[in-house]
Amino acid sequence: MTPTPSYQACIDACNACATACNACLAGCLREEDMQMMTRCIALDIDCAAICQLTASAMARNSEMARHLARVCGEICLACANECVQHHHDHCQRCADACRQCAAACEAVNR
Repeated sequence: MTPTPSYQACIDACNACATACNACLAGCLREEDMQMMTRCIALDIDCAAICQLTASAMARNSEMARHLARVCGEICLACANECVQHHHDHCQRCADACRQCAAACEAVNR
């Protein structure tokens, strides 16, 4: 089954965000003060998981896809807001990807 055209941009943004979150998670685990990064790590895990689930649901044209997109957008914004507080390159790239994904998720529900 081919996803609806309106979903494709969100699927792409979700996949890019999940990749950025996983890279951020790995980067956070290499930081000297990992204790300071615990919330970032936790949100990276949650964000990557919901992005992957949302992209998968959209690819299947699931009836729950729009609902998942709303939740995904909320989690992406929370992750972006945490990551932007850290000045590491991996955190800044993650924050950008999360904001782009949140915008794509919002567009699906307009």
